[in-house]
Amino acid sequence: MSIVVKELLVIPDAELEVKASRSSGAGGQHVNKTSSRIEISWNVRDSHAISDEQRQTLLEKFASRLSNDGAVRIVASEMRSQRQNRERAEARLADLIRRALTPRKKRKPTRRPRSADEARLASKKLHSKKKRERLRGAED
Repeated sequence: MSIVVKELLVIPDAELEVKASRSSGAGGQHVNKTSSRIEISWNVRDSHAISDEQRQTLLEKFASRLSNDGAVRIVASEMRSQRQNRERAEARLADLIRRALTPRKKRKPTRRPRSADEARLASKKLHSKKKRERLRGAED
């Protein structure tokens, strides 16, 4: 089953390496006998599903998450069902890729309103006047 990241970006199942293992944590005897934890690895460097530009972006964004061979790894073990954990891991991987490939909006520089500057200066004048009057009071 392929992972649909975006309308034009689908990661084929052949590029995913899926491993199931025993999950840790609560669950009693069920945990000790079922392999419900899912680990999905996707090699960004060797993938044919993405363009070179997308690959470069993903390699930069995932730099801290990549293994030595260029694979990003997602683990899911929250549910007791292997199928549900696989669905969660696939959804997480798709979301991670989608967010990494979405370009950030450019920030529009804005100016402070003139009234804000005037209010700040008025406040400073009031404060200095208060201090000036204290000094005059000390001379008496």
